[in-house]
Amino acid sequence: MHIFIKPPVLAKCPKCGKFVLPHTVCWHCGFYKGREVINVLEKLEKKERKQREKEMKTAQESEKEKKPLTMEELSKK
Repeated sequence: MHIFIKPPVLAKCPKCGKFVLPHTVCWHCGFYKGREVINVLEKLEKKERKQREKEMKTAQESEKEKKPLTMEELSKK
């Protein structure tokens, strides 16, 4: 059997943390290489927009917590 399906290789979006195909715009936040390419929130209704903004904010905060502290940040504490 030479025919088989491989699972897709996914990369993690640095902005929101969702898994996306490499070299593509994130469908969740609309960013690619640190720049906003698509304004995803523009097309959503008010309730959905608030919920999506809240999700993105919590994802960014959790990513900040995971990063190791620099020497300057350690000296401040």
